[in-house]
Amino acid sequence: MPDLLNPHAGLATLLVASLLLGLLHGVTPDEHTWPITVSYAIGAASGRRGMQAGLLFSLAFAVQRAIASELAYLALAPILASGELNALINLLVGVVMVASGVYILRLGRELHLTESFEQLLHRVLHLGANDGSAGIAVAGAAGGPIPLRMTLVHGFVAGWGTGAFAIIIYTVLAPAMPNAAVAWLPGFLFGVGTMAVQVLVGAVLGTWMRARGLGEAAMNYVSRAVAGNTLLYGGLLFALWGLISIVAPALAAPIDRGLPTGLAIPNLDSLNAGFFLVVVIVGGIAAGSFVRAVRRVRVNAVREETR
Repeated sequence: MPDLLNPHAGLATLLVASLLLGLLHGVTPDEHTWPITVSYAIGAASGRRGMQAGLLFSLAFAVQRAIASELAYLALAPILASGELNALINLLVGVVMVASGVYILRLGRELHLTESFEQLLHRVLHLGANDGSAGIAVAGAAGGPIPLRMTLVHGFVAGWGTGAFAIIIYTVLAPAMPNAAVAWLPGFLFGVGTMAVQVLVGAVLGTWMRARGLGEAAMNYVSRAVAGNTLLYGGLLFALWGLISIVAPALAAPIDRGLPTGLAIPNLDSLNAGFFLVVVIVGGIAAGSFVRAVRRVRVNAVREETR
């Protein structure tokens, strides 16, 4: 995409480049976008609501990127791309994720990952008992799928994080705009591209969750377990990494830079902290929570049949 990113290219070319970068951003494993979208899309437990989860998150993200693009045009790009701001955003994103996870888990008894840490967290956060004996019934009685309104907050806060794509928007595309009246367009179109992919991802994940063939109460239990655990424990990881980056930037900087992969694709050009956060949160916490929750559902179903 070198010609498209030429700052001397025409306005239409630069705007197309912004949209294409947004599509690429939606596909590649972004440290903020994927964990949050996966959490809410699985928690939505339907294709339509999964689509809504991706839409609401990326809509707020697009608004944020439009604002940041305008600020970059006004020569604030060095501040937006600073490591200090990114560390603070990781901390804030983590706090918002933890708050959402706590909110979801308070609506019913959910399955967690490790018994000792689970018990400590329940005591500290007052989440209630987790004896597992009535988990499915409680989750089913807690209402329908998890609320999606918090995705708006996630999208707006997470958007201030600075990755490879954001740097291109802030340092190349936004400053190349002819005037301040259109300087917000690269960021907004970047958000629209991300939105298109995330809506599709949300729909696919929600439909996949619905197709598991679980009963309504069991599906509510599994979806809340996966969404709540992913947001809660993933948020703790984000907050911890943000805190480490703030108090020990010299330690965090090499990990943030990561190991080059040789791929000329933003987000995949190095194995850095963001990549490993995605792997642990999506591949570890979300997948592990799903497997254990479904196992608990099936065990409880067998117990009911044998009574």
